[in-house]
Amino acid sequence: MSTKANFVKVKHLYSRAGFGISYSDLEKLSKKNIDKVVDVLIKESENDDPINLVNDLESKRQLLAQAGLYGKKDLSEDEKKMRQQIIREQNDVGRDLNIAFVTKMINTNAPLREKMTLFWHGHFACRSRIPFFAQQLNNIQRAHGLGSFKTLLVEVSQSPAMLQYLNNQQNRKGRPNENFARELMELFTLGRGNYTEHDIKESARSFTGWMYDKDGSFIFRKNLHDGGTKEFFGKIGNFQGENIIDIILEKPETAEFIATKIYRFFVNDTPNEAHVKELASSFYNSKYDIATMMKHLFTSDWFYDNENVGTKIKSPTEFLVGLSREFFVTYNRPQVLIQLQSSLGQYLFNPPNVAGWPGGQSWIDSSSLMLRMRIPSLVLNDGEIDFSGKADPEDEAVIALSRTATTNANSNQKRKSYVDANADWPKFLETFPKHLTPLELTSFLLQPKLNQKITDMVSDNKGLRSTAIEITSMPEYQLC
Repeated sequence: MSTKANFVKVKHLYSRAGFGISYSDLEKLSKKNIDKVVDVLIKESENDDPINLVNDLESKRQLLAQAGLYGKKDLSEDEKKMRQQIIREQNDVGRDLNIAFVTKMINTNAPLREKMTLFWHGHFACRSRIPFFAQQLNNIQRAHGLGSFKTLLVEVSQSPAMLQYLNNQQNRKGRPNENFARELMELFTLGRGNYTEHDIKESARSFTGWMYDKDGSFIFRKNLHDGGTKEFFGKIGNFQGENIIDIILEKPETAEFIATKIYRFFVNDTPNEAHVKELASSFYNSKYDIATMMKHLFTSDWFYDNENVGTKIKSPTEFLVGLSREFFVTYNRPQVLIQLQSSLGQYLFNPPNVAGWPGGQSWIDSSSLMLRMRIPSLVLNDGEIDFSGKADPEDEAVIALSRTATTNANSNQKRKSYVDANADWPKFLETFPKHLTPLELTSFLLQPKLNQKITDMVSDNKGLRSTAIEITSMPEYQLC
């Protein structure tokens, strides 16, 4: 294959398997066979790199204190203040954890590992008000995101965050809670239509006693476990949680369900049935090895078909992370990343429900598209935009992002909204050949093929910097 054709392939690969790629790295990798590029991409992600923002000892101290406070019927004024203080501290750390995840995606040298973490973050959607639990779950998804799906599934199922979120802490002998058992099959493994209500009931009995203790460690409380005989998918036995997971993984429908979600996330919002079955077969036959499935995906010819290139809407996270990586952006006020996520509809660690973010077309409506198109000029022009007079609706959305935005109806003074970010333009421009034209830069920055309108628009441009800002502010930049 020619270097030019491989250039397009590698660019697409890193757009989907990561968050984009620099021009200089793209030129180097384009000289290699695509299979070898995929091997390198996977190899880079083998080593774990956990987030260690939340202090374990302090978190466990808070959990023990909270357990003591919640166990009391009447609290003194000092105890009420202590409980409120712990909640405030947890909220602050929760915001910091969000920023830490985004920052890791922006700065990582192993983009596939973080992209897989983002995928599993949505697949095993979970909200936890305790940052220690949320960080633990995020690190489980990072550590096992390219490993054994069985290990990942067991670890997630035993995580305090998920046990709490899906009420398995209340699941005990004689009073089974079916919430976790239902979502395990409906959303995490099999999908609707591949199990019965009886299977849910028997599964719930099997997961009785799966809990976490006061310091947030998983514990199997045998005295609360239903040790009776269960019948699950026609099999009879004294099942516990691990047995249920093993039986679920024996069913090919599980591999197909996961392969379909992988296809939607990495390939196309409209699954190709034949390609999904091919992917599912690879996954099932590898005994659910995630890396094997991903290598099969990224080395398949159909992954690089025209219908799959530049046709997916970037999620808000992919958009913000990709922009920040591409232009080496630093945020002097990182909390703006939370405001941007919230405005764009993907607040990490805070999914809308256990089904996660719907994705696809739902990422875009008229107001979010206008805000998306405005963000690059905010970020790349030193994070500042001026408003004179009354702002239009989309300007109001931007103003609302900043606490420093000022409004004074009786003054002609300009109103400013600060993202307070800095793009490293010299570093960005150094990644390109000296004589790169604005048209060539445009072709690199956009995943969809250039149409005549875009070509005509940039043909008279003189500088790469102005071209970059113009192109990243176009609707086409929202596609990957």
